[in-house]
Amino acid sequence: MTAKIIDGKAIAAQVRMRVKERARELFERSGKKTRLAVVMAGDNPASEIYVRNKIKACEEAGIESQSFRLSADASEQKIIELVDKLDSDNLTHGILVQLPLPTGINERRVLERISPRKDVDGFHAVNAGNLMLGNDCLAACTPQGCIELIRSTGINIEGKNAVVVGRSNIVGKPMAMLLLQNNATVTIAHSKTENLASITSRADILVAAVGKKEFITGDMIKPGAVVIDVGMNRHDGKLYGDVKFDEASRVAAFITPVPGGVGPMTIAMLLENTVTAAENA
Repeated sequence: MTAKIIDGKAIAAQVRMRVKERARELFERSGKKTRLAVVMAGDNPASEIYVRNKIKACEEAGIESQSFRLSADASEQKIIELVDKLDSDNLTHGILVQLPLPTGINERRVLERISPRKDVDGFHAVNAGNLMLGNDCLAACTPQGCIELIRSTGINIEGKNAVVVGRSNIVGKPMAMLLLQNNATVTIAHSKTENLASITSRADILVAAVGKKEFITGDMIKPGAVVIDVGMNRHDGKLYGDVKFDEASRVAAFITPVPGGVGPMTIAMLLENTVTAAENA
C-alpha cells in the first residue's frame, strides 16, 4: 500500500477562496472591511517569516492587515497597552500576537488581554472552554485545519477510532475536542504513554502532535489509517515531522507531508477565524 498524499497547500488555497468570498459578501452587505492586527515584539527571524506569510495570505484573501512591531526591549506593559488599544478599536476584528515574545514577557498574560471575540488564534481560556463545552467559538487554528484535511480524504470521522499523540493547549487538547464534536471515539496519548504503539495501531485517524522528530514509525500505524502529521522539527537545516514518513506512507491510506501539509492550513484557518470574528461583530 502507498498512501495518498493530502495536499495541504491545495486545500488551504480552497479555504482562502472561501474566506475571500465571505469577506467580499460582508463588505457588500455592511460596508465593513475585515481587518486583522498582527503584533510582534523583537526580531526573531522565524517570527518575521511567519508574520510575512500571514500578511501575504491576508492580502490574497481580501483581508486588511496591520502589522505592529515593537523592539525586543519593549516592556510587557507596553505590549499590553497596544493590545488593549487594538481590542477597543471597532475596525479591528482579529488580533494575533506572534509568539514567542521576548524573554521576561508573560505570554499568557498578554494573550488573555485579547477579547475572546477577537482571539483569532483561539488560545484564550474562554474560547478553549467553549470548545470543550461544544459552544460556538473561535477554535485553535491548527486543529481546525487538521479537521479540514481529514474531511478532504472523504473519510467520515463519525464513529472512527481517533488517537491524538500530544496534549498541548495549542494542538493536542483542542484537536481531541474537535474530533469528539465530529463524533469520533478519541484517545489522547503522549510521549510518556506506556505501550503507545498498541494504542496508535488501533487508530483509524492518527494525529501526531508530540513535537519529536519521526517519533511515530510505520509499525505504530494501522493499515489504511489517515495520518495527520503536525510536527515541525528542524534538524541540520532540514524540516522533519513527528511521523517517519517513508515508513508510514507504506502503511497508511492517507498522510500529510512535512512541509506542505498542516502548516498552510494553520494560516488558512486563521483567516477563516478572522472573517468569522468580523461577521460576529
